[in-house]
Amino acid sequence: MPAHELESDTTDPLARERAHLAASRSALRAMREDAQALDIRDVTANWVNAAVLQAQIDERIKSLADLSHTPLFFGRLDYLHRVGDDLAEGASEGAARSASDKGGGGRREDQFYIGRRHVHDADGDPMVIDWRAPVSQPFYRASRKDPQDVGQRRRFGYTGGELTAYEDEHLTDPSEAEQTSKLLQAEIERPRVGPMRDIVATIQPEQDEIVRSGLGGTVCVQGGPGTGKTAVGLHRVAYLLYAHRERLARTGTLVIGPNRSFLHYIEQVLPALGELEVKQATVDDLVATAGVEVRGTDPADAAVVKGDARMAEVLRRAVRSHVTPPTEPVVVVRGSRRWRIPAYELEEIVNELLARDMRYGAAHEALPQRIAHAVLVRMEEAGEAPDDRVQNAVARNPAVKAAVKAIWPVVDPAKLVLRLLSDAEFLAAHAEGLLDEDEQKTILWAKPARSVKSAKWSAADAVLIDEAGDLVARTHSLGHVVLDEAQDLSPMQYRAVGRRCTTGSATVLGDLAQGTTPWSTESWAQALHHLGKPDAVVEELTAGFRVPREVIAYASRLLPMISPGLAAVESVRESPGSLEVRRVAGPAELDAAVLAECEASLTREGSIGLIAADARIPVLAEALTAAGHTYLSPGEETSAESRLTLVPASLAKGLEYDYVVLDEPSAVVDGEPDERTGLRRLYVALTRAVSGLTVVHSAELPDQLATPGI
Repeated sequence: MPAHELESDTTDPLARERAHLAASRSALRAMREDAQALDIRDVTANWVNAAVLQAQIDERIKSLADLSHTPLFFGRLDYLHRVGDDLAEGASEGAARSASDKGGGGRREDQFYIGRRHVHDADGDPMVIDWRAPVSQPFYRASRKDPQDVGQRRRFGYTGGELTAYEDEHLTDPSEAEQTSKLLQAEIERPRVGPMRDIVATIQPEQDEIVRSGLGGTVCVQGGPGTGKTAVGLHRVAYLLYAHRERLARTGTLVIGPNRSFLHYIEQVLPALGELEVKQATVDDLVATAGVEVRGTDPADAAVVKGDARMAEVLRRAVRSHVTPPTEPVVVVRGSRRWRIPAYELEEIVNELLARDMRYGAAHEALPQRIAHAVLVRMEEAGEAPDDRVQNAVARNPAVKAAVKAIWPVVDPAKLVLRLLSDAEFLAAHAEGLLDEDEQKTILWAKPARSVKSAKWSAADAVLIDEAGDLVARTHSLGHVVLDEAQDLSPMQYRAVGRRCTTGSATVLGDLAQGTTPWSTESWAQALHHLGKPDAVVEELTAGFRVPREVIAYASRLLPMISPGLAAVESVRESPGSLEVRRVAGPAELDAAVLAECEASLTREGSIGLIAADARIPVLAEALTAAGHTYLSPGEETSAESRLTLVPASLAKGLEYDYVVLDEPSAVVDGEPDERTGLRRLYVALTRAVSGLTVVHSAELPDQLATPGI
């Protein structure tokens, strides 16, 4: 399966492939120009419809942009038999078929170019088909054991957007030995400058199964460093939008990441796949409430209690405590008549609403109508014939409104949480049997705030307010949510995410070994329970494609301590010399040694990440500046001119660099509240490198890493 370099000879098949690429790009430009030429005045004169249609056209134009640095197609499938129309057409605009050469035995062979989006020529004949179409699936799954009617699979090599090589795999030729694709390997190892890339050209069979799983079910992906779980989740969103576009256009999709740096890093993946409408947010963004500003932080023990699922019941009790059983009748005066609803009947109405366990706010809205209905029954018994307008008028009667205010008053979620965290008696009343006395003291504010606006809310407090808000009024549910780095969420944060997909599904991505919060989950079963998706399918990715074998093996020495029983990643990439551990004489020599390693890394091609304990960042920043080196912050886009990023260990999760220099591992461990969390943080830092890792230290390494065997 040799890779062939492109030649200039026009009779060479590679030259014909280059010509097809040029023609496909021209066709894509023509598609974009056709969209730009559309005149909405020819379609509708209604300004509202015109505005909606124009927005749709604008999105269509954006989706047809040609990314010149990105391959328009990356593979080709030559089927042995003509593909049926149902498979070729798929479920969307772009599945395509171009019949070409004769196959063996005189059979008609169908040939498909696989790319990021559908492209057709002026006659509507397809030139490139979308990787998500059913006919593209064998590009990722076909093998010699199961060729899926594919005679030949061709992969293309690119430099920028220019096609430079190809590689053929004859799936039905018994004489050809199965080999690892050199082009696929080169694409995985290609230096990384800029934001995260898509993996559409390198998706593996086990990844493809997850990407193409149905919309109806929730999928949880456990994957160690370098297994591609984040990319799988993003490509799954792109696939679902392709296969269920109308449904998800109505219900919405959302990608949730751990922090803004991470979201900035991944934000170009979906647009590169033609998907422009997927929103991205952090959990903090989800639970943000108008008038509530997060300005404070919690000690770890307080954050753990506030994030515990028991707080949901504390809040539920606190909300329902505002309902006061009626003790007085309601008397409604209409004209010369007085209609009296006794207290016992009001109590029956209230108990019925409580028994239905409605949202507090919905019951507040229903109560005046129930009281009004009771009045109308009496009117009818007296011979009157009231209609719905009369019932609505009675519901707005001052006496009814006063009764509702007394029985079922409006609850402000932020004020409720403010009282819980400020009033020891109020908290004790509703936490009885749930939180012990010490736990209650832990979450009570030492100095109660005077108002919602003046309170120094923490991120955990905002989640509590969001929970209370859902008890009052139901949270809007989306069609699909992708939750990345999920292992770091608290049970209450899982509940906050779960509220956003109660009627939809989710893709949950994470690695239990990388849990670095005091409240990180210990099992996916627990996490999925709190998310409200206990029946989710849990898939495990164990094949590593990003981190070199030597590096991941070194980091995996920590697994027995940080996550016993979790399988180590088996990297498919052997890269001798990719790991170096260097000890210096003492702290005085450390900064100079780290600086020297960064300078050595900068002589190589690709991105460089200098990862250090958060407390060490100011010192290293000063050293880099003094040496005349510019550097980026996590999430800032690297470029050919600026390739070095200074990364606090707390922000390293989810990021990757061609070369990583790791400063003083013991400081990374010591920067966390306990040893296991510290070792997990170190595990994350050790596994950010794609091509090479250099560990520089003056202090002793953790015992697990100090053993021989490098």
